[in-house]
Amino acid sequence: MDSTINNFLKLNCCWNSFSVRIATIAPILLSIIISGCAVAPGMQTYDMRGRSKVLLPSAEGNGQPPEHVTVKTINADLILVLARQQRQAVANRQSDTHNQTLIDNYEYKLGPADIISVTVWDHPELTIPAGSQRSAEQAGNMVANDGSIYFPYVGVVRVEGKTLTETRDLLTHELSKYIEDVKLDVRVAEFNHKRVYVVGEVKNPSVRNITYIPPTMLEMINRSGGFTEEADRRNITLTRADKTYRVDLLALYENGDSSQNVLLEPGDVINVWDRALNKVFVLGEVNVPGSYIMHKHRKSLAEALSDAGGVNENTSNPGQIFVVRGTEKQPEIFHLDARTPDALLLADRFPLQSRDVIYVDAANIVRWNRVINNVSNTVSTLQNAFRTSFPLFNGGTTN
Repeated sequence: MDSTINNFLKLNCCWNSFSVRIATIAPILLSIIISGCAVAPGMQTYDMRGRSKVLLPSAEGNGQPPEHVTVKTINADLILVLARQQRQAVANRQSDTHNQTLIDNYEYKLGPADIISVTVWDHPELTIPAGSQRSAEQAGNMVANDGSIYFPYVGVVRVEGKTLTETRDLLTHELSKYIEDVKLDVRVAEFNHKRVYVVGEVKNPSVRNITYIPPTMLEMINRSGGFTEEADRRNITLTRADKTYRVDLLALYENGDSSQNVLLEPGDVINVWDRALNKVFVLGEVNVPGSYIMHKHRKSLAEALSDAGGVNENTSNPGQIFVVRGTEKQPEIFHLDARTPDALLLADRFPLQSRDVIYVDAANIVRWNRVINNVSNTVSTLQNAFRTSFPLFNGGTTN
């Protein structure tokens, strides 16, 4: 009898303690339910209606402290401004006359390891002294490491850094001392001295010799088989000595910007990057969230949403679509209210940039349901815990 009374007292004490805890957490549960969407799981945009909630870095090197970025509304005025900026950027891409002059005036200059073939008319003993069965490469004159060649009657002459015309004039002048009315021609039998290196997303990455043809960026890439399907034509790097430059061949193809077709120099390294950086990211309440490639750096907001399967009709809030752009110069945030289908006309005219993040927020009712679901799970857990028969309450037995 005493044991039963003691067990009852212990159970009553535990119940009182549990009741006190329920009374303690009840206001918390009530406040959670009342606050609703404020504690809903996942990202939300309530604190980003007019400007970003977090401090974002300002343009690099301007000495300005981090600041909140103002959210820009995607409307007709903004579309007109962006279109005007794009037209101005294209108009500013004028042909580089200096680069074109260098290409037009290009002449190959001889260097060590080049093999030249000298033809002296009416004097076959000078033209092919080793026999007619040998090729021009085998019978030619190789430029030595000191930049000189040896030629009969003339002796050792320095030809490094000279064009073919200058070399022909030099040999003609020297041979005229021994032969009347000298007629000769000089050509390169094998190019070995000057090279450039083409790597990355080209079909045949390799070392390419510089020849008579001006060694432009486009020429060397075409000699390497052209671009692969994964190549990013706007993201090509040229490394010369200790400096690296970025080249945009897409601007040459589409806007006629000839300044991008750089005249290369010996030892230059061309690296064609892949499209891994040329992506946009679609997150939030869409049917197929993920990252999507921008074909030739062109994709509108409407296209990105379409690639992601469109907004989720059951959970999304089309009035809260954001584009977050973390550019090097200045981060930007754009907001589109697409609650009506005609707003997609603006989305189709809004151009995206690489690494843009598109986020579609959840509807208010969906957030409320998620809160209720989490609270109900918590209450269910507490009820199950209360209904559990602990051995302590049964006098220490497990029956």
